[in-house]
Amino acid sequence: MEVMLAYDHSRNARIALDAVKRLFADAKPSITLISVIEEPGSATSASDDLFEQQYAEQKAGTDAAAAELTAAGFSTRVLVAKGDARKMILRATEERKPDILVMARHSHKPDNGPFNFITRKLDALVEEFDHMTFGSVSAFLARRVQCPLLIIPTHAE
Repeated sequence: MEVMLAYDHSRNARIALDAVKRLFADAKPSITLISVIEEPGSATSASDDLFEQQYAEQKAGTDAAAAELTAAGFSTRVLVAKGDARKMILRATEERKPDILVMARHSHKPDNGPFNFITRKLDALVEEFDHMTFGSVSAFLARRVQCPLLIIPTHAE
């Protein structure tokens, strides 16, 4: 069995990671973590630096999640992509053909961090535009993905 887990090292992704470990503990399927880093909308050197920092943090977090799964007895693989999360995850499912795609439902509960106040404001504007135009990542994938999709609720702690 092949499970693909959309993972961005956010609070919600960690909730989904814990759910995968619980739900598939007995089966011990092969798990592919797909992590997508969205490219900055600006071509300034400041946005390049921010992108590189985000890329490094997200890659390290995804690698740590893979190590956690491996320690729990799962066979793991990490895929890192750059671009629109909706399209990259869809492409990964088309190429890898997992038995199931697991992802966290979007929530407005923020991650902790030193720039949380600023990023929440910017993310809210970008997210609102994206949601009006395309819908959430999970809604987009629910309409298009060709494998079963399990969306983990994230409202409970």
